[in-house]
Amino acid sequence: MKKKSIDIPTLLYEICEDEAVFQKGIDLFDSGLLDSYAMIELFSRFEDYGIYLYPTRIDRTQLRTVEGIQKLVQDYFHEEEKR
Repeated sequence: MKKKSIDIPTLLYEICEDEAVFQKGIDLFDSGLLDSYAMIELFSRFEDYGIYLYPTRIDRTQLRTVEGIQKLVQDYFHEEEKR
């Protein structure tokens, strides 16, 4: 699988429409930036990049920060390379 470039902060900005997503370490849940609707949009956008994650198989804490989401995507690509 060819690895695609994905800019998580910009993707979240497009979904949340709030520059706060660019703040290092911001809690996306506590700040209200990543609510249930934004979460659905995030997973839909992931699919546009060929990233197929299953929300029920992900520890929710991985989605709490931009950095956590970036690691989740990196891990996904790493696992795909093994296959």
